[in-house]
Amino acid sequence: MINKNQHLKPVLILAVLSGLLFLLGNNIISLTNDNEVFYAQTAKEMVQQHTWSTPYLFGKPQFEKPIFTYWMLKLAFVMFGINSFSARLFPAIFAIFGVLAVYSLGLAGFKDRGKAFLSAVILMSSGMYIGLAKTVFTDMFFSVFIIMTFTFFYFAYVNENKKRLGLLLSAVCMGLAVLTKGPLGILIPFLAVIVFLAVKKNLKFLVCKDTILAFIALLIVIAPWYILMIQKYGSAFINEFILNDNLRRAVEAQHEGHDTWYYYPSLMITGMLPWSLFVLGALFFLYKWLRQKENSFYIFLICWILSVFVIFQAAHSKVGNYIFPLFPPLALLAGGFIRDLVVSKNKTILYAVSSVISFFILAIPIALFFSAKKNMQYISNMNGVYFLIASFLALAIVILFFIFRKKISAAIFSIAAIVPLFLCSLPLTHDNFEKYVSSKEASEYLLKNANINNTILCTRIFVRGVKYYTDKDVAVVEISGKKFFSPHPIPFFTTDDEVRGFLLKQGVTYCVVKKSLVKDLERIGGKDFKVTLLKIIGNEYIIKVERLPA
Repeated sequence: MINKNQHLKPVLILAVLSGLLFLLGNNIISLTNDNEVFYAQTAKEMVQQHTWSTPYLFGKPQFEKPIFTYWMLKLAFVMFGINSFSARLFPAIFAIFGVLAVYSLGLAGFKDRGKAFLSAVILMSSGMYIGLAKTVFTDMFFSVFIIMTFTFFYFAYVNENKKRLGLLLSAVCMGLAVLTKGPLGILIPFLAVIVFLAVKKNLKFLVCKDTILAFIALLIVIAPWYILMIQKYGSAFINEFILNDNLRRAVEAQHEGHDTWYYYPSLMITGMLPWSLFVLGALFFLYKWLRQKENSFYIFLICWILSVFVIFQAAHSKVGNYIFPLFPPLALLAGGFIRDLVVSKNKTILYAVSSVISFFILAIPIALFFSAKKNMQYISNMNGVYFLIASFLALAIVILFFIFRKKISAAIFSIAAIVPLFLCSLPLTHDNFEKYVSSKEASEYLLKNANINNTILCTRIFVRGVKYYTDKDVAVVEISGKKFFSPHPIPFFTTDDEVRGFLLKQGVTYCVVKKSLVKDLERIGGKDFKVTLLKIIGNEYIIKVERLPA
């Protein structure tokens, strides 16, 4: 009973803290352009189409991502209505699961509650993890299933008497990862596990009946939806999901500026803020752990990190969220590293890194002040800025006080407050922030002030949001611009003639566009059209284009 209570207390603490952090305030800002509304619009159309099997977008089936994320979004919409909090509900809940899974894996690997708990806190309070916990993407769902896949596998590896159960649960989680993001759900765990077992000279671990049962469980989870899609949509599904969204992304860059050797390494460090220096320290001293006799867990974490990094680094389409599954093992390495320093006699490194972080926090208020002065158009309440500055000054002083009093554990846990403090204070300073990230206000203005009975013309980045918030037909105008990486079943105009032909057919056209497109519309319309600027909301220009009488 004592052992159960010892484990229950940290689990409850982590669950409550992460629940408060990930769930509170998720309705303050409306769903943002252009990715959050992409997923939410798909789930919204699934509600409208009364389907649980086929994702829809702009009234047509779309196969950019498999079904699981849309299941969660639709379930939330059905239960709590179509709103921003509902859309962000399950990413937050899964983020809580991820924190608890890291704690469980840390217990199994480190056999040290202190290391496991600290690792979970590091993950919970790191910048990218919080960001994806509070936004609508597939990456949190996918990464949590990857965490759970590895957790159950390692549970099976270190508990021979529970091997079958561990492998079965690992296979189920792997299957759900495939239903979330495709073949990567198998490729990442398979590569990591094979390399790990090869290094440990224990590949025979998988040569057993339990592996066959696990493979059957994997097929049971994966097969029904994929078979159904192939049967219903055939080549349309295969061409879009397999060829375009998986194979094409491996050989062609969606964002050419990201296709560099340093993009992911730099993101690994910045995404772990404020723990980045500790992560670097853990990676630097990794060789010490590998020299130890009992190093299986560290080898396992390295194989996990390398499998994610190698797979995505080799692909030409690089997006920051893609490498998110390697952040949990980075948190575990950092947690083990910090805990070893805390209990060691020589804490010089720990004091030095903590001091550097505290001085970095002291620099934040200065940067905030000058940034606020430079970007006053985004800020309606300077009192909020002053509150944020005072909060960071106080936090830095608290950390330095704990360091001075040699209470290093208190200093470490104070560092975890940096990102949550920033997120909690942000709404106080940016009353106008939503205008620059969401098309909700622009859409509401159109619905209230315009009689729209035809297609709204939008810049590409606004089109999904306008569709989500208006439920009207939409088209895209991007003069000499790039189209979507995956085709959307809506008109897409890139030349003057195409736009002019569209405007002639419409007669009166309402537009939500970037500033640069306003002059393009005036030029294209010429003397035959009247172009009226109705309103500017954030960076969205609401335009009315009327065809003049002949």
